[in-house]
Amino acid sequence: MAKTAEIEGYLSEALSVAQFKDYGPNGLQVEGRSEVRSLVSGVTASLAFIEAALASGADLLLVHHGLFWRGQDGRLTGWLRRRLAPLFAAEANLLAYHLPLDAHPQWGNNAQLGRRLGWQADRQFGEQMLGFSAALPQATALGALGEQLQAVLGRPVTLLPGDGRPLRRVAWCTGGAQSYFEAAIAAGADVFVTGEISEPQLHLARETGVAFVAAGHHATERYGVQALGEHLAERFGLQHRFIDVENPA
Repeated sequence: MAKTAEIEGYLSEALSVAQFKDYGPNGLQVEGRSEVRSLVSGVTASLAFIEAALASGADLLLVHHGLFWRGQDGRLTGWLRRRLAPLFAAEANLLAYHLPLDAHPQWGNNAQLGRRLGWQADRQFGEQMLGFSAALPQATALGALGEQLQAVLGRPVTLLPGDGRPLRRVAWCTGGAQSYFEAAIAAGADVFVTGEISEPQLHLARETGVAFVAAGHHATERYGVQALGEHLAERFGLQHRFIDVENPA
């Protein structure tokens, strides 16, 4: 057994939560039992994830995308009520960490994605320094990089060619970080990898010569919360399981 408050206090310091300006609250979003033994991690606090986690016996749920975001009207109705009701009934806790989990140099989404792809980050860039950048082990073509990403992530990726230059430096920021493309260009990247794509990215790739890859929001953000969950399980003596709710976005 471990105390919920002790786990949250540890994560607040370890993830440097106070340093980030975020789109929602980081930390304990739903309070349940004061002591826990079973941790389930997942990308998003969807109803499907919550139900699967509780069915597995979890009393502590750890996610990257929590329940509350800036701009919500705050009423506990509809989809939000349906997600909260089983948590209250089970007296389960929900911890959520968004930008702090993206940025962490060991357990973060960017660090974990880079580790799987063999990218050793040597600099960070962009707003709140969330973007990572690395020299590639060897110059490569965009098609080869796309094939590597597809093999690692298990899904198709969208490639926007630049000027066809050999790719020597990659920049990346997981999830919905398509707006970081200009910062990646300024940081000297030959290619930028993120989860999502918006209309302006095609024109920027064509006009700057820097390639752009959209590899999936969910797919690029599966690894940080797993790594953090494994770390917490070891540190606090918890059972841990990662549940992946399929999402093509």
